[in-house]
Amino acid sequence: MTADPTVTSLLTRLSDIDDRGMAFADTRISWREHVRASHDRAALLRDLLDENAPPHIGVLMDNVTEFSLLLGAAALSGSVVAGLNTTRRGEALARDIALTDCRVVFTESAHLPLLDGLDLPGVRVIDVDSADWPEMLAPFAGSAPVVAQTKPDDLFMLIFTSGTSGDPKAVRCTHGKVTGPGLMLAERFGLGPDDVVYLSMPMFHSNAIMAGWGVALAAESGVALRRRFSASGFVTDLRKFGVTYANYVGKPLSYIVATPERADDADNRLRIMYGNEGTAPAVAEFTRRFGARVVDGFGSTEGGVSIAATPGAPPGALGTLPDGIDILHPETGKPCPPAEFDSDGRIVNADDATGELVNTRGAGMFSGYYNNPEADAERLRDGKYHSGDLGYRDADGFVYFAGRSSGWLRVDGENLGSAPIERVLMRYPGFAQVSVYGVPDRHVGDRVMAAVIPTVAEEFDAKRFALFLAEQTDLGPKQVPTLVRVCREFPRTATFKILTRSLAAERWHCADPVWVRERGDAEFVPLSPDTTHLLEPLTTTSGHR
Repeated sequence: MTADPTVTSLLTRLSDIDDRGMAFADTRISWREHVRASHDRAALLRDLLDENAPPHIGVLMDNVTEFSLLLGAAALSGSVVAGLNTTRRGEALARDIALTDCRVVFTESAHLPLLDGLDLPGVRVIDVDSADWPEMLAPFAGSAPVVAQTKPDDLFMLIFTSGTSGDPKAVRCTHGKVTGPGLMLAERFGLGPDDVVYLSMPMFHSNAIMAGWGVALAAESGVALRRRFSASGFVTDLRKFGVTYANYVGKPLSYIVATPERADDADNRLRIMYGNEGTAPAVAEFTRRFGARVVDGFGSTEGGVSIAATPGAPPGALGTLPDGIDILHPETGKPCPPAEFDSDGRIVNADDATGELVNTRGAGMFSGYYNNPEADAERLRDGKYHSGDLGYRDADGFVYFAGRSSGWLRVDGENLGSAPIERVLMRYPGFAQVSVYGVPDRHVGDRVMAAVIPTVAEEFDAKRFALFLAEQTDLGPKQVPTLVRVCREFPRTATFKILTRSLAAERWHCADPVWVRERGDAEFVPLSPDTTHLLEPLTTTSGHR
């Protein structure tokens, strides 16, 4: 292997492997066949793409074999794949395609309607399920295996993440950003040719690429693809494909352990589940039922800050801070002191102890955003990478996630901007001011909470507000607040900016009235001291709330 491997070099190593490869549903291809097919598609890309324009292609697909073949084609031709989110719609999807300078968008019949009627000037759309696709590939069948001379710093993918305004940003993912984690995880977990990597998280996201697909290339193992995640189909797939390693994000892990337990759950080859946002109860239950080791880490698509799980860490802790990562106060820029807790385990110095996770040594693995210098400047300030993630540490040095400072929330695995929600809520005639933020969900991720100041003339009317929310057609179901804190005033900085981080840290532990509405309920009800325990995240313990 070269000293500085790329996706290109890792894929090329698989050219002569016939005894393992990629499985999807009831089809299987060897790695030799995969590399061969990727070479054919690489030749097609060289023919399709204008050498005077960015060699970017969009892929709008579920986890199907063709997605992996096109990733291989990009690696072999020196092209770049923009992973297009299949949950995006209309002008939002068109904006993503334009932002990433896609010249061609490859899709499948299931998602082709998403592109109907969109204004995509200069963009060619190719449906790989159509009869035209084999005809388009035919002239390039058996193409000479021309391999691009890629370098680790060369761009390989553009993967979308969400930012302050709610508009997704395209993260520049280099070859090294895929091969680095892939090689590290393969070595860490002792993965090799006898292993099978299971990919059910969407391949347009970094979790599947960096913690799954790249791991398989590095380990020279087999791959089993699942079109879309299915909790009920998880164990069946483990056995069908002989899966030994799988990647996850928190919510799917919770969904799996919520399925009915069977006596033979542990009858499988799975050894490792690796991912992030797994709750302590879900991790423990998964380990008990399925007999596999669960390793939960902390990081983002950007790669500027990552925290590895620490053996023996308290429940809910991310781990201990690596060298060069610190928690800095967002106003002073100085390291935050350890959190202090009252007798009930509630943090009493949230303003002082809660700060931003910052890479004080530089950018880390962050290679910037595509076509967004303003966002780059926001992330990299004074030679430091600012993650936008909040945290605090206890007296023993363990770090706990406290929310996000950049104005966005993660609900049911999706990133949501707070600003668009605030704009909708400010239409309500009974509110003078609104601040929206995320608070920890009992199971994983965030819940949407709104702190509001009623108008002078009105008190908060819970029934009227619930009716108002139901009438807002541009408020998505995941954007609807489930917690409302009715304030007399907001905590503010000396320059009168709202201290949203203080509101988020206090959650519902405050003197102000708090109203709650669970999913499926029609009305908000007052939160009482007797019911607050029902909201406490399962990852917390007394002393760390």
